[in-house]
Amino acid sequence: MAEVQVIPPKAARPDTLRVAAYCRVSSDSADQLHSYAAQIRAYTQAINAHDGWDLVDIYADEGLTGTRMDKREDFNRLMADCRKGKIDKIVVKSISRFARNTRDCLATLRELSSLGVTVKFEKENIDTGTLTSELMVSVSASLAQEESISISKNQRMSYQRRMERGEFITCSAPFGYQIVDGKNLAIVEDRAEIVKWIFAAYLKGYSSEWIARELSENGPAPVHGGQKWHQQTIRKILTNEKYIGDALCQKTYTTNTFPYRRKDNHGEADQYYVEHTHPAIISYEDFQKVQELLKRRAERQSIPHDQTPLARKIICGQCGTLYMRRISKAGYVSWVCRKHDRKAADCPNGRISEDSIHAAFLRIYRKLRTHDGIVLAPVLRQMDTLSDALHRGNPAMLAVNT
Repeated sequence: MAEVQVIPPKAARPDTLRVAAYCRVSSDSADQLHSYAAQIRAYTQAINAHDGWDLVDIYADEGLTGTRMDKREDFNRLMADCRKGKIDKIVVKSISRFARNTRDCLATLRELSSLGVTVKFEKENIDTGTLTSELMVSVSASLAQEESISISKNQRMSYQRRMERGEFITCSAPFGYQIVDGKNLAIVEDRAEIVKWIFAAYLKGYSSEWIARELSENGPAPVHGGQKWHQQTIRKILTNEKYIGDALCQKTYTTNTFPYRRKDNHGEADQYYVEHTHPAIISYEDFQKVQELLKRRAERQSIPHDQTPLARKIICGQCGTLYMRRISKAGYVSWVCRKHDRKAADCPNGRISEDSIHAAFLRIYRKLRTHDGIVLAPVLRQMDTLSDALHRGNPAMLAVNT
């Protein structure tokens, strides 16, 4: 009988485990930040006092939510060190500190397992080094996710009650304002003058497209970066009630299902209009005039393209195709060759703004009114000549005329 020699397995890990701790607090309040510092001290002492454990580092995120992995810088640093083979074991207080999303939690634990890294959750008394841990982690992570959802709902209810009481709190200041004392809007005089000019220009009949172009060429840069003003930016300023000192709260809302998404509020959630929350830049009367003008122009632009005066009257000089009317999401109205619209390579003639066409029509109309004898008379004589030639070559036309 053949002799069998048993070869023992190699040790899965060194005698001394390289241990890291991860801690996190869910609020930036003073008490929680003190707890954060206390966690660092406690983990440092516990790991150093444990036989066979060698402290690698303490990884900690302050005042961050557990529902988003990508916003936790130190957690990501911890994972990077695990991938580099620097850590054998991670100690964390509870699953709610590690992750509040079941999917992310299990995906992270599986990656750590593949790297030979185990995780010990103190509160749940779970060590992923045991065979039955993943099921327990799944249940505990689901509970942690429900806890996170509950906390988020409580925060939203707090915001809701503030809006119901008319306590206006803004997180960003519109152009022309700045935030003072963390919550109040104060006027920035030089930028407020730009806002007044925008409203005045629109009331004089200038388009939002023209205003944006003029500011890009001669005005200051927009408040949120970039050097160019856009038509949509002008329209947002013209429709923003904050410029008359009021505030419409909950223009956006957060969905009720996880993962949460912020969406524009088109009637899906209550809105709250609060008057006189801060100093006004524009008078109520001018603001209402602008809204009426915007409404009239929108109604004019909403006319079907085949019912407008220009319909079927503009022909492409390049390919002979009729032009069609187009309205962009920003409200920009233009006319474009149908062939170019279908495929730009088929015709080089691009879009022409409707304002440009109207301006060109008025220029030609004025010239014809002023110089009709010079311009129209030769055209009419030529048309008569062509008509006579056509009639002479067509017996049916001669019979009609006799």
